[in-house]
Amino acid sequence: MTLDHPVTIDEPKIDGNTPTMRLFALLEVIAQKNQYFSLQSLVDELGLPKPTLHRMLQQLEGAGMIQRDGDGRQYSTGQRLRRMAENLLLNDTVHGARHSVLRQLVGEVGESCNITTCSGSQVLYLDRVETLAPLRFYLHPGSRVPVHCSASGKLFLAQMTSSQRRRLLAQTSLEQYTEKTLTTMDQVEAEIERVRRDGYAFDDEEFLPGLFCVAVLVPAADGKSNMAVAMQAPIMRMTAEKSLQCLPALNRAAAILADIERANSANEHEA
Repeated sequence: MTLDHPVTIDEPKIDGNTPTMRLFALLEVIAQKNQYFSLQSLVDELGLPKPTLHRMLQQLEGAGMIQRDGDGRQYSTGQRLRRMAENLLLNDTVHGARHSVLRQLVGEVGESCNITTCSGSQVLYLDRVETLAPLRFYLHPGSRVPVHCSASGKLFLAQMTSSQRRRLLAQTSLEQYTEKTLTTMDQVEAEIERVRRDGYAFDDEEFLPGLFCVAVLVPAADGKSNMAVAMQAPIMRMTAEKSLQCLPALNRAAAILADIERANSANEHEA
């Protein structure tokens, strides 16, 4: 999702021959936002009459596609729209190609690996391949974990501004799952600085006792990624130092996944 950009007359964002298609075009605008928006901000951005936009927002709110937040004058994406986006990611046509990359990665590092995306204050598992080792943690595609105590979640948080992180995490408590869970914003901010510096993130028994995880972002064309690839293993087989030896394989997999996403996006635009 990208920050708002002013709309020019040459690039109308709301078009369509029917009311339904114009609502769909408005949803496309809303889906790009990574912060709350108001009726007035949309009027200023799109140049449409306020009564028209107000009516469209009411329809989208009634359908569960957007929801009111804050003081009731601001909006954000609704649960139904987020679920739709998640289902598209879980079931899209490039699933087979992604899964093949994961299988190859697991063959290289010998541990379970997954592909994740950020969904609100949670990390959603898009795909996963388990290690053949008898001792393992089973987390199936569709599983969700909190952003503040997962390696992938820290990567997604690191792409946000401090105010965006605080607003997101204010919606949910920094729940403590283990003795190592980060439970204060100061701890989270210190960890985010390390993640930004290193370019990778750890979950060192912060969500599940005995589980270690390392993750890297899948590069995105616009610089802000909503996909990560991660490796997980029991602490008896994995340490922070040992996991660093797996970073080249993780980064190779991330680069291949980025190529798959770019090719899929190009095909969609050609279609």
